[in-house]
Parts: sequence; structure tokens; C-alpha cells
Amino acid sequence: MEHKPKYLPRDKHDFERVNELFQLDPPIIVPLIPRLVEWLQDINWPIASDVAKLLLKYPEETIPHIKAVLNSKDDIWKNGCLLYFVQKLPELYIVQFKNEVTRIATDPTQGELLEEVNETAKRVLVFFDKR
Repeated sequence: MEHKPKYLPRDKHDFERVNELFQLDPPIIVPLIPRLVEWLQDINWPIASDVAKLLLKYPEETIPHIKAVLNSKDDIWKNGCLLYFVQKLPELYIVQFKNEVTRIATDPTQGELLEEVNETAKRVLVFFDKR
């Protein structure tokens, strides 16, 4: 039995599958979103920014999963989500992250300080104010 749906990237270089995802209809993509968000764990992975672009096409469905990351203890993942997803959202959606981003910017955990997620959050807050 296959554990990964046939549409998910097989590895961090699987641009072929990522490109195929852009061609698929929402009913196929939406159930894959939680697994796709996992590809933002390390934004240095070659396919990570393309996966983020795909997720931006499904903001309503992706936001709960990104909020879960921002409330997790994985500070590197938080940083990638802020840079490649949250700050690229249209205003209608970005405002939904105001509480999480404000908390990270103004009251960061030790891990967020160490990984400078608070600095990214401060830049995102400025970005909010410009909209």
C-alpha cells in the first residue's frame, strides 16, 4: 500500500510533481494541503518556494495549517511560513495572522529569538501596516 498520494512530491527536487499539482483541480489539491505545508519546513529545499506559490492559490484552506505551524515549536518552519506564505497573502487573508505575527514580534520564545523569527515577524508587521 502506498503511503503518499501519487500527487505529492517524492523528494525535495521533485519539480515534476509540483508542476503537475498546479494543473490539478481544487478537489484533488485541498486534501493534500496539510502534507504540502510540510514542504515549507525548510525553505532551502529546492521545491519549497514553488509549493508555497501553489498554497497561495488556496489561502482559505491553507491558513489553518499555517496558523498551526506558527503556534508550534518549529521555529525554522515558522520563518519559512511567514516569508513565503503569510507576507504574500492578499490583505483579506493576511489580517487573519495579525495575532500570531504580533505575538512572535513582541513576545518571542527563546527559539524564535535564536532563529530570528521575531525579526521576520517585525518585517511582516510593517508589511501589514503598508496595506
